[in-house]
Amino acid sequence: MGSQSNPLPEPSTEAGREGLAALLRQPGRAVVALDFDGTLAPIVADPEQARAHPGALSALTRLAPLVRSIAVITGRPAAVAVRNGGFSGAPGLEHLVVLGHYGAERWDAADDTVSAPEPPPGVAAVRGELPALLTGEGPLRGASIEDKGRAVAVHTRRAAEPQAAFDQLRAPLTALAERHGLIVEPGRMVLELRPPGIDKGAALERHLAETGAGAVLYAGDDLGDLAAYAAVEKLRSEGVPGLLVCSAAAAGEGAEELADRADLVVDGPEGVVGLLDALAAAVRGAG
Repeated sequence: MGSQSNPLPEPSTEAGREGLAALLRQPGRAVVALDFDGTLAPIVADPEQARAHPGALSALTRLAPLVRSIAVITGRPAAVAVRNGGFSGAPGLEHLVVLGHYGAERWDAADDTVSAPEPPPGVAAVRGELPALLTGEGPLRGASIEDKGRAVAVHTRRAAEPQAAFDQLRAPLTALAERHGLIVEPGRMVLELRPPGIDKGAALERHLAETGAGAVLYAGDDLGDLAAYAAVEKLRSEGVPGLLVCSAAAAGEGAEELADRADLVVDGPEGVVGLLDALAAAVRGAG
């Protein structure tokens, strides 16, 4: 996929148009922040098999040298997103960071290292109790547990009845999380149990403060991205231009709300890659 075939789309809102103009005007002060699953990588039944869109790495390597920073913000461990994205050792990605576990972990492309504190004790307790909640037949059959190190996720996408399993598990998982000082973050056929006070919005705000960004683009696809959307909306009210992008390949809980709040809706990871290519071409053309 080349930038020649991807004209830069126009945001549907005035705030979005201002955000895009600011990014193009001063790319060296701009941060491009992206969710991973559903945004850079297609959603798949087995999260362990998720890999970045084939064009994502080349698009990122074209854009990264032109902006202040590219940040991949994900609920996954940073090392997993780095592996699944093919980021390690890729030339041109020196300005890329991966903020894993909603910012609790950080991987820097410049030195290929991950920094992270110890996991909170409540996660280990939940990990031990979760299997007993998923036994039995009926809608829950096929539901799976993903150990994220600093969080634990229950996926119902491959359950016998995905939505029924999701609905059935929501209350007991919330009760389990509360007993151990955690919260439940719902997503697209997934319920994640993790420490409170950690979300993509907080991670994004910290990164923008650290980099001194003068403009921001954030792209996401699911409920977990709403906190980052709120952070960008808050920054816009304070005079920092921002562009909100929704990766909308498939309908799911949270996707409609993101699309309603977005300045620009693209067709899933394919559309995100096209947007990144178009941005790189536009920035180079302006320079």
